[in-house]
Amino acid sequence: MSRALVAAVTLVAIACSGGDREGTDTTAAAANGPSAGAGASGGGGPTGDAVVSGRVRFAGTAPANPTIDMSEEKACAAKYSGTPVDSQYVVRDGGLGNVFVYVKSGLPDGATYAAPTETVVIDQNGCEYRPRVFGIRAGQPLEIRNSDPVLHNIKAVPTKNRGFNISQPSAGMKTTRTFTTAEAMVPLECNVHGWMKGFVGVMAHPYFATTSADGSFSIKGLPPGTYEIEAWHEKAGTQRTTVTVGSGETKTADLTFGAAT
Repeated sequence: MSRALVAAVTLVAIACSGGDREGTDTTAAAANGPSAGAGASGGGGPTGDAVVSGRVRFAGTAPANPTIDMSEEKACAAKYSGTPVDSQYVVRDGGLGNVFVYVKSGLPDGATYAAPTETVVIDQNGCEYRPRVFGIRAGQPLEIRNSDPVLHNIKAVPTKNRGFNISQPSAGMKTTRTFTTAEAMVPLECNVHGWMKGFVGVMAHPYFATTSADGSFSIKGLPPGTYEIEAWHEKAGTQRTTVTVGSGETKTADLTFGAAT
C-alpha cells in the first residue's frame, strides 16, 4: 500500500454507532457458546456434559422498532425490500431474540479456560452490524468486515478493555482486534451512521449463547453445579435465574422480560 493511500485512509477515520436489521444473525455463531463441547477449542478449565437450555420471553407488546432513513446511503438501502428498522426488539411467538445469556457465577473458583484460536466475525452489511448481539472469549480474534461500498468506522466503547476506532472506507476491508478482559457488554458504534449499534459479551469461559429470534438458547458442556444465569437485553435490561445441573442432565432456565421503563 502506498504512503499516500495509507495517509488517505488515516484521514478518513471518523467514528460510527451500530444497528441491525430485524431478526438475529448467525455470523458469530461459532463464538456463542461451546456448541461443539465446552472447551473443545480452548480447554484448561473444568467441563462436563450438562446442558442448560430455555427460552427468553417478552411479556406484553414490545415497543415498535424505529425506522431508519438510509436515503443518503442508497447502496445500503438497496439491500432491503422495505423500509429498514433499528431492530431493538426482535420478538417472535412471544420469544425475545438478541438476548445474551451467560453463566454469571457458579464455576469453580480459579477455573480458567484458554482462549480459542477460531476467529469470530462481525460484518458491516446493509449499514448494520451483523450480528447485532454476540459473544466472544477474552483473547479470541475478532474480524471486523465491511461488506458495503460505503465508509464505515467501527468504534468499541468498553469500560474494562481498551477501546478502538477503525475506519473501513471501502467494501472488502477486514481488520482483526481482540479484547483482553471479560466484560459484558461492550457497545459497538459508528459515527458515520448513527443508527448502527452492536453489542459483544466478552467472556472468560465458554458458557454463553445469544437467543434466536424465538428466544431459545442452549448452553452446553457444563460441569455439574449450581449456576447463576444472566440474560442481557440492550433495552429491556437484565434478568437472572439459578439452576442446578448434575452430570449428563439437561435443565430448563426460562426468563421473562417486559417493556423497558
